[in-house]
Amino acid sequence: MNKQDLVTIVAESGELSKAKAGEVLDAVFDAISQSLKNKQEVRLVGFGTFSTSRRKAGKGRNPRTGEEIEIAATTTVRFKAGKALRDDLN
Repeated sequence: MNKQDLVTIVAESGELSKAKAGEVLDAVFDAISQSLKNKQEVRLVGFGTFSTSRRKAGKGRNPRTGEEIEIAATTTVRFKAGKALRDDLN
């Protein structure tokens, strides 16, 4: 499923135009992104929790040359599925 598929489903289930459903989805994604940028957890009860995690800097190897390289520290997004979502999948 891609974003357009999701817009179509939201438009049909919410009796909205596709343009309005797209705006709603963009607003939801922006709110989640902004919260994560502010190091806040986003908890959607029944669906799951988005959070950020800091990955430490380290050393790696270039597989082509075998040369050792420095890997910078990064912030990653983690998602933990909620109980209702896990139950639906199993």
